[in-house]
Amino acid sequence: MKVIIADKSHSIYAQIICDTIAESANVRGTGIARRTPEYIMTKMENGNAVIALDGNNFAGFCYIEKWGHGKYVANSGLIVHPNYRGAGLAKKIKHKIFEHSRKKFPEAKVFSITTGLAVMKMNSDLGYKPVPFSELTDDQSFWDGCQTCKNYDVLTRTNRKLCLCTGMLYDPEKAKNKVTKRVKEKTFKRLKKIKETLLLKKNKK
Repeated sequence: MKVIIADKSHSIYAQIICDTIAESANVRGTGIARRTPEYIMTKMENGNAVIALDGNNFAGFCYIEKWGHGKYVANSGLIVHPNYRGAGLAKKIKHKIFEHSRKKFPEAKVFSITTGLAVMKMNSDLGYKPVPFSELTDDQSFWDGCQTCKNYDVLTRTNRKLCLCTGMLYDPEKAKNKVTKRVKEKTFKRLKKIKETLLLKKNKK
């Protein structure tokens, strides 16, 4: 198994990456901002993606998105193929893409919005902090990407202040001066439960 920076030669995996992301979202019943194979290929060609391969078999993937003229970057589309789950591969990919983001965009704030508890914990281990959406990028094109998510109505109903996703941010300037304090998983679980109770309940009225 190898986890490497993707390039143009890996474009043959673009379709299976998109399919795996979509299938995973359907199984979990979560929202997802859909991406096309062409979009994934562009990320590979620009050196803004990480891919995990077991020989020639696709195992996992994640890519970098740049927002606000490079002031923010996001590590998006983290996925592990079902055949390779449960062995810690997601964590390896997450660490690789985060390291790559910090080297390529050292001054940028790295952010994430996710409903996944496992991703929240990995983010916390890397130094991300839960933050309100107002501290994330105000780049309209980023938020437009949420339109394909089934929870988009929640985001618009709250004037982009809340959603089922949790916003998390790694600020390189603050990280220089502080010792990272990890957020416990039970805290994320409680936060997710509160959001689901409040936001989904309102949606049913």
